[in-house]
Amino acid sequence: MHLLLRALASIASVGAAIYFVPGITPSGSTAGGAAATALCLALVNLVVKPIAKLLSLPLNFLTLGLFGFVINALMLILASFLARHYLHTGIEIENFSAALIGSIIISIVGAVTGVLLD
Repeated sequence: MHLLLRALASIASVGAAIYFVPGITPSGSTAGGAAATALCLALVNLVVKPIAKLLSLPLNFLTLGLFGFVINALMLILASFLARHYLHTGIEIENFSAALIGSIIISIVGAVTGVLLD
C-alpha cells in the first residue's frame, strides 16, 4: 500500500509540473503522460542519476551543490525522452529552463508528499 501511495505521489508531482510550468506539456493524456514520465523518472533516478552525481562531484563541490539542480533537470529531460519514445506518451519539454523549473517543482511536491506519507 505504501508503494502505491509513493507511486501516486510521484505521478502527482509530475502532474504539478505539467500544470504549473508553461514549457512542459503532456503528449497524449495528462494522466498518462504524468504516469509514464514518473515511471521513467524513477528508473532514470535509480540507474543514471548516481553515476551522473558521481561524475559531477567536483563541479557540484565548486558550485556548493547548485549543480544538483542541473542534474535533476537533465534527468527530467532524459525521462521525458524515454517516456515519449518507448512508451509513446509522456511530457514534452520546450527548453532547459522549463526542465529546471519543472524539476524544482517535482522535488518540492515530492518532498511535501513524502513528509505527509511518512
